[in-house]
Amino acid sequence: MTAALLTLADSRLPAGGHAHSGGVEQAVAAGVVTDPGTLATFLRRRLATAGAVAAGLAAAACAAAGDAGRLAALDEEADARTPSPALRTASRQQGRGLVRVGRRAWPSDAWDALPAHPHHPLALGVAAAAGGLTARDAAAAAAYLSVSGPATAAQRLLAMDPLTVAAVTARLAPDIDAVTETAVGGLSAATDPLLDLLAEVHAARKDRFFAS
Repeated sequence: MTAALLTLADSRLPAGGHAHSGGVEQAVAAGVVTDPGTLATFLRRRLATAGAVAAGLAAAACAAAGDAGRLAALDEEADARTPSPALRTASRQQGRGLVRVGRRAWPSDAWDALPAHPHHPLALGVAAAAGGLTARDAAAAAAYLSVSGPATAAQRLLAMDPLTVAAVTARLAPDIDAVTETAVGGLSAATDPLLDLLAEVHAARKDRFFAS
């Protein structure tokens, strides 16, 4: 089961996550992220808001795997907790990608209970359940992915030293653990207007490198 968790949290999983920067591309363009220090601040901020929301939804979806009614309700909760249309679109794009690879990696009837185009945290939670993982595992994967993807994108966009970026991400471990533990207790409604604004500006660009 540990291998399933590592696979879910691996950026090499072909679920489409590599095409999304988690807001970092626009943050770089706006001068919000310029170096390792500002990247760490951005990632911590993202983890405490979008990451906490995703972790709570993933944990709840894992616990509700196979229950179409509950998953549909959680999908509505995800919509309500994602004010930005651009972020809702990105989440559903990544959700569809994860369902495609998840069905092949962890065959299970639980996939059939998901909405047609689920938000990414819901797909992640069902993938965790299909892989024999717990709700806490699902929350941990969601929390980690909320910072690891953006960190990798920042490394590419700013040509940062990979070792430095790895260190920035590793130092967030206590924060990731804290978000994970809180997520198991229920859904978060944390929001960040800056992330929403960056997403909407990014969506209107014609020269973007990442989808979000």
